[in-house]
Amino acid sequence: MYKDLRITVIIPCLNEEQGVEQVLRRMPPFVDEVIVVDNGSTDRTSEVARSFGAHVIREPVRGYGRSYKKGFAHASGDIIVTLDGDHSYPPDAISYLLEAFLHLEVDFLNASRFPVRDRRAMSFKHYIGNLVLSIAMSLLYFRWVRDSQSGMWVFRRSILKDMVLESDSMAFSEEIKIEALKNPRVRFEEISILYSSRLGEIKLNPWRDGFHNLFFLVRKRFTRRARS
Repeated sequence: MYKDLRITVIIPCLNEEQGVEQVLRRMPPFVDEVIVVDNGSTDRTSEVARSFGAHVIREPVRGYGRSYKKGFAHASGDIIVTLDGDHSYPPDAISYLLEAFLHLEVDFLNASRFPVRDRRAMSFKHYIGNLVLSIAMSLLYFRWVRDSQSGMWVFRRSILKDMVLESDSMAFSEEIKIEALKNPRVRFEEISILYSSRLGEIKLNPWRDGFHNLFFLVRKRFTRRARS
């Protein structure tokens, strides 16, 4: 526990046996629950995760958003922290983020990768793509968001019940932030972290995923969705 709050960390993984080992080695001891969502890995990701005490859940249908929705359904913590299994986000920054989360008295804290201090961590092409998507999201939702595509967030599990999360793909990252921003009862802030080079195979397709995420931003902004 962290200051009387139960902490759940959720990590979506697809063939991340190398990276997830390093992530779990650096996991702070106060984390109560680590959920690794194995999204159809063909390597030793699940075996490695279990060896470090993580609760492994399998999600056979591929998709970043699909993995997170499965993980959220099993989370029991008061606070959920997310990060990738490729070791690009810093597990040892969780205490720093939790301190900021509590000090700022927010409900959703986005961990921005910008400014990027490790030049090897993000190519120029990815940097421009992230910038375009963040500007588009900021203009569409009238709130400056420095890193709309960040995969590291800290938020109260209780706010999930008021979110309409539809995306099963990479667009889920921007969608969960949009849902937090749209809710006047949810306090949203951002803080910078140190982003590093990933371990293992790159799975992001910058052109395909970039255009899909841009289209998703526009569609979500101008399409009404009924709550179920």
